[in-house]
Amino acid sequence: MTRKYFGTDGIRGVANKDISPMLALKVAQAVGLSFRHGEHRHRVVIGKDTRLSGYMIETAMVAGFTSVGVDVFMLGPIPTPAVAMLTRSLRCDIGVMISASHNAYADNGIKIFGPDGYKLSDEIEAEIERLIDVDLTHSLSQSAELGRAKRIEGVHDRYIEACKRTMPRNMSLDGLRVVIDCANGAGYRVAPDALWELGAEVFKIGVDPNGTNINRDCGSTSTEALASKVLEMRADIGIALDGDADRVIIIDEKGHKVDGDQLMAVVAESWKDDGRLSRPGIVATVMSNLGLERFLSGHGMTLARTKVGDRYVVEHMREHGYNLGGEQSGHIVMSDFSTTGDGLMAALQVLAVVKKLQRPVSEVCRRFDPVPQILKNIRSPKTTLERDEVKTVIADGQRRLGNRGRLVIRPSGTEPLIRVMGEGDDATLVNSVVSEIINVMGKAA
Repeated sequence: MTRKYFGTDGIRGVANKDISPMLALKVAQAVGLSFRHGEHRHRVVIGKDTRLSGYMIETAMVAGFTSVGVDVFMLGPIPTPAVAMLTRSLRCDIGVMISASHNAYADNGIKIFGPDGYKLSDEIEAEIERLIDVDLTHSLSQSAELGRAKRIEGVHDRYIEACKRTMPRNMSLDGLRVVIDCANGAGYRVAPDALWELGAEVFKIGVDPNGTNINRDCGSTSTEALASKVLEMRADIGIALDGDADRVIIIDEKGHKVDGDQLMAVVAESWKDDGRLSRPGIVATVMSNLGLERFLSGHGMTLARTKVGDRYVVEHMREHGYNLGGEQSGHIVMSDFSTTGDGLMAALQVLAVVKKLQRPVSEVCRRFDPVPQILKNIRSPKTTLERDEVKTVIADGQRRLGNRGRLVIRPSGTEPLIRVMGEGDDATLVNSVVSEIINVMGKAA
């Protein structure tokens, strides 16, 4: 399906250029009309991260929704999973999160949830794209039927309590020293408070957003500052969220990084032992390490793979009855608690295992030895993949790896890049294959 606006995680681009106020208004009108069913007052919740452009986009979307008769609840800066949760608990028809996740502040985006708190299907997104490009003048509401807009309070406390309830009964984090890096993003208020209320000694970084410092040298995509702080404070664990707090990366007490594959292994093994897995396996994407698949197989579990994007993971989980899945990047989806990736909830599940086992994080979170995996990006149009010389070098690379590894080559859904990932037991061979593909793509672009 060719998409004009939506990528793998909503609509995303440079604020005030790709994501203009006019586009935001049209998106809101299109979404509002798509979800109008029945005669009741329709409602939408709008959350955002801490980007300066969030004010501009929020205001434009409020205008768009109210113009088609939808009432708006503005939440302010709050994590993406909180927006999904509040869409359901406030009985809204739509949830919107204004965020570009882990991207730099100049970008922004629009993520949309249905009334059930789940991200939209390809079919619904296609209908919204159609409406965005249609003149909706004759679909606008009459003056007496315009929507109303207001900011609502107390939403942060509701989300914090929801996170705390995911912990085992009577379990406290007392005695744990935790460093939390909120990426100067949407989790800067709720995440430290939740950890403190659960009993941890909390040290905070990345909690001073100014509109332009979100994800800058901090958060899940830049963990060096967190690792240094963990060592400095002699902490037991470091927790790094991204800009909208729907993903998490862990730093152990030695300053070493723990990715989403290891975290899924930790939670999967613990839940299996406790009889909490709805099926003997988990769902992840094609990017997850072969080592995770081997680990799960060794413990009587399977790994179902989807294309990249946490919404595809969620779709497979819902269709086939799994309650745990995620991405190597740190999106961990636990459907018993949430309808989308939740960085804070995932971190709490890992902390629960640490408390249960009474072992250091470096031991708890090292469940398998990853197979050497190399990921390289090249700035190139999607059409590069259609060139004969590129197809030839990819086929040759797959032949060279054979059964000892695999290749995943895909255009990014959020950036103008082509991602080339190779993995296998022979790191030298994998590096050679990936480098050769990148080299040919560079010449073909």
